[in-house]
Amino acid sequence: MFEFKLPDLGEGIAEGQIVSVLVKEGDTVAEFEPMLEVETDKAAVEIPSPKSGVIKKLHVEAGQMVKVGQVLITIDDAGGGEPAAAKPDEKPAAEPAKKAETPAPSTPAAAQAPAPTAAAPAPVATAPARSGPIPAAPAVRKLARELGVDLATVAATGPNGRVLREDVERAAKGEAAPAVAAAPSAPAAGGVAIPSAQLPDFTQYGPIRREPAPQIRKTIAKQMTLSWLNIPRVTHGDTADITDLEQARKEYNAGVREGEPKITMTAIVVKVVAGALKRYPKFNASYDPDAGVTIFKDYINMGIAVDTPRGLVVPVVRDPDKKPVTQIAADLADIVSRTREGKFEISELRGATFTITNVGPLGGKFFTPMVNFPECAILGLGRADWEAAVRDGQIVPRMILPMAISFDHRTADGAEAARFSTDIIQALQNPLRMLALV
Repeated sequence: MFEFKLPDLGEGIAEGQIVSVLVKEGDTVAEFEPMLEVETDKAAVEIPSPKSGVIKKLHVEAGQMVKVGQVLITIDDAGGGEPAAAKPDEKPAAEPAKKAETPAPSTPAAAQAPAPTAAAPAPVATAPARSGPIPAAPAVRKLARELGVDLATVAATGPNGRVLREDVERAAKGEAAPAVAAAPSAPAAGGVAIPSAQLPDFTQYGPIRREPAPQIRKTIAKQMTLSWLNIPRVTHGDTADITDLEQARKEYNAGVREGEPKITMTAIVVKVVAGALKRYPKFNASYDPDAGVTIFKDYINMGIAVDTPRGLVVPVVRDPDKKPVTQIAADLADIVSRTREGKFEISELRGATFTITNVGPLGGKFFTPMVNFPECAILGLGRADWEAAVRDGQIVPRMILPMAISFDHRTADGAEAARFSTDIIQALQNPLRMLALV
């Protein structure tokens, strides 16, 4: 018998919620066949079977919270075609299978403390070859098959020896894995383990209802607390006159052929901000308070805040500085659509160096967006609207876009934020200047 446990699903993830169970007891499963859908860290991911066999027992049900390392399913893998070398690792798990209905393994207890868990697996990440099931997401396994890469030979840089998409791509190119520093996960780095404020007994004032927070709400709450406690944030507000740009955008889209992407204002802003970040790298960085250094990133990945039925999710558009606006528009349409449908991978939420959030479609002008830790800046866009403006001594209608840049005051000062904001505004207000700058 093989006890399948919840694997490590990413940086700092210690638990998840079972969204659906895709198999039932008695079913025959093939290796890599999806068995469960688990919601964790803003993503619902399918968990595949690490081996072939028959589902002997289900230990979880939809809606249940599970910890990393907790037994989920017992698989009868006898005659499942597994190599003999993999059997020794499975024998210890056979005896406690009877107790799996109320699992209390030691691994989940350790997972509840993010800091030790994140630091301990570091030596495993560079293991050149392994036997037995390789920890990797289904999409990563598919990529490895497409590129002809043997996962057992890939140098993993993910937590607990997990193979990431980047690892497979490097292996396909024959590149060496980068040196992995002991980088704690976001919850551990933030040091947010502080006593919670005690709530009063609300029942003394009237009836109440208690509802468990969805996993995504817990993740957002943790991330916002992390940002609030660790980033001394300042917000700089301004406006951009996008009248000419909006007219040019509409004229361009009117001539777009069927099947070609239409340019959105968000796509233009992404391109403009990517160019500005090259000229103002302090806003494409992270501050390390322990070492007293600013970490400048020589690449640009743009996080895009997306309002979904499940909550706020921030997928990433990679390398917008290297792409034309039309490609950015296509990338945005794809990732935003899949994000709202919940059809994305956890890896698509990671690696952002700067974030853009747009509340304009929902209404509202200025606000103070929260910096997405461990980034150091975020651009918030309000609702663009027609306003009376004075141009050459005349009052004329102009399309005005409100902007708010929140930034980490440890990496930059207010004057630098003002110059960064002005750089963006000048590009938006003059399409020709934008072409020259981006």
